Amino acid sequence: MEKTKVLYISQEISPYLPDSEMSVIGRNLPQGVQERGREIRTFMPRYGCVNERRNQLHEVIRLSGMNLIIDDTDHPLIIKVASIQCARMQVYFIDNEDYFQRKCTLADENGVYFDDNDERLIFFTRGVLETVKKLRWSPDIVHCHGWFTSLVPLYLKKAYREDPLFQQSRIVYSVYNDNFPEPLNKSIRKKMIFEGITDKDVSVLNPPSYINLSKLAIANADGLIIGSESVDPVLKDYIMEQNKPVLKYQTAEEYVDLYSDFYDNILNGSINVSK
Repeated sequence: MEKTKVLYISQEISPYLPDSEMSVIGRNLPQGVQERGREIRTFMPRYGCVNERRNQLHEVIRLSGMNLIIDDTDHPLIIKVASIQCARMQVYFIDNEDYFQRKCTLADENGVYFDDNDERLIFFTRGVLETVKKLRWSPDIVHCHGWFTSLVPLYLKKAYREDPLFQQSRIVYSVYNDNFPEPLNKSIRKKMIFEGITDKDVSVLNPPSYINLSKLAIANADGLIIGSESVDPVLKDYIMEQNKPVLKYQTAEEYVDLYSDFYDNILNGSINVSK
C-alpha cells in the first residue's frame, strides 16, 4: 500500500526560529507523522534572520531559477534546503532577495509589520506550490500552519485545481492565536488574481485583515484544526458554521496521533470528527 503523502506549509519551524507554539508544532508534527509511516515534505519562508551557516542551508539549483510575477514584476524564486538530522527530516525554504533578506520575520525590530507582507505572502504560498510541482510530488494532505499560509487553500481550490498533482489533495488549515494588528495592503486582492481566481473569490478580503485572511483559508479548507488553546472567538464561530471536519485544540502529548487520525478521516470523507 502506498504511503500517505503529507505536505506541511508552515509560517514558523523550530530550530530555525525561536520556539513558539507554532514553531514547535512545525518541527515535531512532521517528524511524528513520518515516524508513523507517512511520507512528508515541509516548507517555510527563508526569513533573513534564519542563520544559513549554522543551519547548513544550501540552494537547490535544480528547483531554483523560476520567476513569479506579482503586480507585473518578476521575482526570482530561490529554493534552499536544510536537514534536521536527528529527525531524518528535510526542510525546504522559499527565498527571494526582495522579500526575505531583511533580518526579521513579518515585522521589524520595533514590531511594525512590513508594508509588503501582502506580496511576501503571495510569493511564499505560490512559491511552495510551484516547487512541489517541480518535485513532481503529489500530496494527499496539505496542512497549512499560520496566517502566512492562508492563501494556499484558495490557490489549490481555484488556480491549481486542474493540475493532476493536486486534484486529489485535501487541505487542512490550523488556526492559531497569531493575529496581526493592521490590515495588509488593500491591493492584495488585485495582486492575487491570476489564472482561475476571480474578484468574487477574494471579495472577503475587504479589508485584508487577519480575520478575513483566516476566513478565506477556512472557507477553502477541507478540514480545520484549532491549533491554539485560545483563538479569536469570531474565527471559532466561523469554523463551527462551516459544516466541515474540525479537530479541537490538543495538548502536546496527544496531537501527533490525533492529527494523523484526522488526516485519515479527511481522506475517508468523514464529516463530524471533532474531539
